[in-house]
Amino acid sequence: MMDSMTAQTVELLQTLIRNACVNDGHANSGHEVRNADVLTSVLEESGLDVQRFEAHPGRVSIVSRIEGRNPDAPSLCLMGHTDVVPVNPDGWRHDPFGGELIDGEVWGRGAVDMLNITSSMAVAFTTIAREGFRPSGDLIYFAVADEEAGSAYGAQWLADNHRDAMAADYVLTENGGLHGGTPNSPAVTVNVAEKGVAWRRLRVTGTPGHGSMPFRTDNALVRAAAVVQRLAEYRPPALFTELWSGQVDFMNIDDEAKALLRDQQRIDELLAALPNAGSAGFLHACTHTTFSANVVDGGGMKTNVIPDTVDLEVDIRTLPGEDADAVTGHLQTALGDLWDKVDVEVIMNDPASISRTDNPLWEALERGVAAEFPSARLNPGMSVGFTDARVYRQMGSIAYGAGLFSPDLEAGDFSRRFHGHNERIDVESLRLTTNLWSNVVRDLLG
Repeated sequence: MMDSMTAQTVELLQTLIRNACVNDGHANSGHEVRNADVLTSVLEESGLDVQRFEAHPGRVSIVSRIEGRNPDAPSLCLMGHTDVVPVNPDGWRHDPFGGELIDGEVWGRGAVDMLNITSSMAVAFTTIAREGFRPSGDLIYFAVADEEAGSAYGAQWLADNHRDAMAADYVLTENGGLHGGTPNSPAVTVNVAEKGVAWRRLRVTGTPGHGSMPFRTDNALVRAAAVVQRLAEYRPPALFTELWSGQVDFMNIDDEAKALLRDQQRIDELLAALPNAGSAGFLHACTHTTFSANVVDGGGMKTNVIPDTVDLEVDIRTLPGEDADAVTGHLQTALGDLWDKVDVEVIMNDPASISRTDNPLWEALERGVAAEFPSARLNPGMSVGFTDARVYRQMGSIAYGAGLFSPDLEAGDFSRRFHGHNERIDVESLRLTTNLWSNVVRDLLG
């Protein structure tokens, strides 16, 4: 039988999933107002005031605040996004927007990215409010739109236009909480850093013509296919961050495998041989700049027209220390003699970011995790995807991707659920994470 807070988290998560706030990257998608309305009702029912911010019609973010006793005490923000990525229902075993509770797991798009965190934070926040807890510094709940497409209508927009409403000294958001280490030295990951995001649009040009006469033509799509192939085959060398050695220590693998993971010349050999593709992909992303050509746009041409322009959108994720010039250098190397055949447009260009761990929030997280897992230490990790934590780090805040999941949740399997088929989260992980937020808030701001 579920305790009250866990039951509330499950019910709220199901509702947020069913609202289907799908963000496909266009300004008129997302419709986060649906989840903002639900969360506003939940907060107001607990006697809390809510500020609403609409960066674009339907793109609503909300902020609620429990004022601290001491204006000089540090503030803490619990931040979760309310949008989800598109889905292909054909690949799912259950309705991706059904929010069904099946065999102890809540199924649906957003169950792990990141409506589980958004809902558990809301439950912890409202429970604290109803119990009359007065924090030393301000406690803020921030449910934000448009994280999945880069934050232009969400966290970045608020940082640019309503900074004081969202500002905080400390921030907790997605996504940590997975277990690792060894039986004698267990650990739980807290993401203190994330890779940079350097999305690029590559325009490939050619000469239009009739599709019935392809011989000796200059087909932009054919050239674009060659560009995509070279990006897929590009293998930049491994680069190890300051966190990498600790991440290797976190893994429950033999010493020989750990030695290979620490060898920049041989790590790719090991990753190619790993049986778990999800684990291999994650470890590769932790140690390499990555390139993924994900969108092609031929300008609406028809089948019998040879296209003269094709746009490719490429998801590039950079390691600490790599700037826009480094990205250009990678593309030049990858494309070789095709480099002069493309025009490059910057879509996003946010550098990698990191937060320190020598602070009271880290210590509160240590005690919060120890309340459930007394022998576990915290392992500082790096997220290979971007989150809104980067916006806060640019503002000078300490921001961590946290959470606390069931030890039965395997990291490789979990990573494949992000933006993949059959996304789901178990009830035990929801219980652990909801309690973590409550414990950390009371510890840090008590």
